[in-house]
Amino acid sequence: YQESVGDANVKDVLRNYAAEGYDLVYAHELYFQDAVNEVAAEFPDVKFGVSGNKAEQPNVVAIDTTNWQGQYLAGIVAGMMTKTNKVAMITVSQSPVALRMVNGMYSAAKSVNPDVEFVHLFTGSFDDVVKAKEMATTAIKGGADIVYGNCGMGNTGVIEAAKEKNLWVFGNMSDQNELAPDLVVTSPVWNMTPTVEYVIKQVTAGSYTAQDLKDFSMVAKGGASLAPFHGTEGKLPADLISKVKAREEEIKKGIFRVPIDEAQPAPVN
Repeated sequence: YQESVGDANVKDVLRNYAAEGYDLVYAHELYFQDAVNEVAAEFPDVKFGVSGNKAEQPNVVAIDTTNWQGQYLAGIVAGMMTKTNKVAMITVSQSPVALRMVNGMYSAAKSVNPDVEFVHLFTGSFDDVVKAKEMATTAIKGGADIVYGNCGMGNTGVIEAAKEKNLWVFGNMSDQNELAPDLVVTSPVWNMTPTVEYVIKQVTAGSYTAQDLKDFSMVAKGGASLAPFHGTEGKLPADLISKVKAREEEIKKGIFRVPIDEAQPAPVN
């Protein structure tokens, strides 16, 4: 495996693995989708996988988690906990997937707090911790009392900004409570294990089929979830956890579907 592969090098890395005879080459990055489909066309006997929703070749499987479901649950938490009615979310970009997460969280917050407003900022980088912290600090100065970083390594900068002001903050992708145990209330978690294992089993069984596996990554399949509240429960509104758990069960059972909205949210003055 190789980590931190830049956009300029990803095609060469994919080609090298394919040429070396690997049965399955998997690229875990949303922005690698076009590169994977291009290289897959050059190696029709090699199986490829990519995080995203573009399976355009007969030897590509796309694994697109419904990670906005976890953000929706976090939105309930944010809407019920904010005192200023301002919540900030810092993402890497304004991509359709990012906007699904922003709008999912926003709609959930609105459902429990009609007065809440969202500030959406984006860093343009998964690795810029300094910029992420600066953006979170700016949002806090503008009145946001809850911040959420969905920007890769930049999450640590967002959490640091919240720690300096003793404000609630969310982790992302994994349970990041350990970065600020008293302030990271929870974290939307993206678990690729069930879907990646599914693809590997298909390859080893000789039953690999090119497809978009997003349905295998829903909350019901364990692909997306909300991390535990850890030791923060006693500081939360009395009915918050019950509301979150009830909605989570409805999502798992298919009774409630988190809305998919890729529109640009209106700016907050």
